[in-house]
Amino acid sequence: MRDKDDMPNRIDSKKIKVGQLDVQYLSGGEGEPLVVIHGGGNGARAWMDNLAELSTHYTVYAPDLPGFGRSQPISDDFQVSDFVDFVEGFASSLELERFHLVGHSLGGGIALHYALKFPHKIGRLVLVSSMFLGKEIALWTRFLSSSALFRSLGEAGIAVFKAVGWLVRLLYAPFEFVLPFSRLQMGIGRTVITLQGQTTVLLNRLSELVMPTLLVWGARDAIVPARHAYAAAQVIPDCKLHVFDGCGHSVYRQRVPEFSQLLVNFIGRREDL
Repeated sequence: MRDKDDMPNRIDSKKIKVGQLDVQYLSGGEGEPLVVIHGGGNGARAWMDNLAELSTHYTVYAPDLPGFGRSQPISDDFQVSDFVDFVEGFASSLELERFHLVGHSLGGGIALHYALKFPHKIGRLVLVSSMFLGKEIALWTRFLSSSALFRSLGEAGIAVFKAVGWLVRLLYAPFEFVLPFSRLQMGIGRTVITLQGQTTVLLNRLSELVMPTLLVWGARDAIVPARHAYAAAQVIPDCKLHVFDGCGHSVYRQRVPEFSQLLVNFIGRREDL
């Protein structure tokens, strides 16, 4: 992706005030601004390797969403629109008037909502294994996001789920085990997922997207099926689709160099912008 002597810029951890929230974010590089919204199973640090790659062409910004990583938590009573407002507040705090936007999983759904609400602010949009393109989602995700489980599961039960996740990763690292471990994450899950599937499907609004859009998926995504991407690509006016063979839900971590190169080819190199 880069020449031997063209090393990535340093990625720093920074703090900023977004409304009343204390927010931690990662940033570095030079060039046009690129904002990355992480998924619901982890914080911005999951993108560290990608940020290092992408920072050779862009100024990258990856916030910890409220309640994730080191950002201040919010209450359990919220909607996806609250996260959309957070992204707008984050961009405004950084004085970003226009930027490229990347989102993964839940972060992809947030990015999609943002692009529909603020289309004039987005240069190019990248959705990675995004939610809200179809109703289907993994059965275990539906179960763990159920309202009944949320009400009945105490801190001890959450600790058990954390321990099981740690054990699975230890014994069989390739298995994608992206559980909503905290009460906050379970709260998010119950607002966007029921036992019947995803509660929000934006397929009928995708024709409203006015910016060039890239859909990136893993062919073996066991959480959000790749067929959602194929269906969405038929509706989005200016759309490219890339499906990585042999990859699952976190393709950005499984194929860091190839994934980052794909984004650079789509968005443009610093010298071309």
